[in-house]
Amino acid sequence: MRDWRTASLKDADRALCELAAKITHRQGEMSPEDLERLRGTGFDDRAIHDAVQVIGYFNYITRVADALGVEPESFIEPWGARSKRRPT
Repeated sequence: MRDWRTASLKDADRALCELAAKITHRQGEMSPEDLERLRGTGFDDRAIHDAVQVIGYFNYITRVADALGVEPESFIEPWGARSKRRPT
């Protein structure tokens, strides 16, 4: 999947992607309604807490790596590279 917005996702998965996008791009706009949407799709408070922790950590470590100019390891294939390879 390249874009979660156009993917066929379950409601819970879509709500989690929406949360990740909002925390990443518009964290100052978070509201209780955002958490209620997750609860409405089956997430309990612990699952919401865990999701926020993982999303926040990923955002943090990505910014640290970008700020320090960390380059991807040469042995790691770019996302989607395997699907573009021809069968041997």
